[in-house]
Amino acid sequence: MPSTWTGVRTTWTARIERAVWLTERNPGAAQLLHFYKPILEFQKRVHDGSKSLNDSTSAPSTNLRRALDLDEAARRFPELMLLVEMHGPSQLAEEASNLRESAPATVRGLLEQFLAEADASHESSSFFARILLQPQAERLAQTQTPPQEGLSGNRCPYCDSRPQLAVIRPEGDGGKRMLLCSLCQSEWDFRRILCPVCGETNHEKLPRYTADGIPAVRVESCDACRSYLKSIDMTVDGLAVPVVDEIATAPLDLWAVEHDYRKVQLNLMGF
Repeated sequence: MPSTWTGVRTTWTARIERAVWLTERNPGAAQLLHFYKPILEFQKRVHDGSKSLNDSTSAPSTNLRRALDLDEAARRFPELMLLVEMHGPSQLAEEASNLRESAPATVRGLLEQFLAEADASHESSSFFARILLQPQAERLAQTQTPPQEGLSGNRCPYCDSRPQLAVIRPEGDGGKRMLLCSLCQSEWDFRRILCPVCGETNHEKLPRYTADGIPAVRVESCDACRSYLKSIDMTVDGLAVPVVDEIATAPLDLWAVEHDYRKVQLNLMGF
């Protein structure tokens, strides 16, 4: 599974603006995006307020997770709990209320547990940890020297996380498929006809599904292992912001689950 790193990223401001734009034009996802927008604004503050990192590039790390500053992340925990209490769904807001006064050691333990797992769990504690650590992981990944071309693997070459989604970016007269990391938001090349879970290459077992009205977003599934992820086709909609558009199309996830597919990695909103 050959892969090549690419430095394509969207700014936090662009993500926030896209969330607002989609909220106004996608009533079906408005409630979800109303919650996601303040999460993005919080993450932008964390990213912008993080302590300065070394401006010089460093050798690519095989375990970026170990370089994250958990104490710095834990300091923002009470602020995040208040935000979720104000804007989150009732069950999540109640848990945030219960956790808000947690001791620093408890918060650090939550973060350590998240990082110790190669695959983020679906528990709410994982949701909180991911929000806190994503901005720092992304900023840290940007300071590192890109990995060499020809690396193998279906996981992020920096933090070993699963891909969140696929992105089709323009190349020549067509497009190339990238995978986008669920933690540090790095992208890397990945073959078009290849399952990122089981390695299936038979195109007849790799169906793709689209829905009316959202041609740039599709479900890329594998009938061999019953996994799927969504892809954002930038050759169809060059204004899309992949991580936001993926969340805004939650009905596609519901459809996939109803048809017995399992997502490679749930997004930040739990879809």
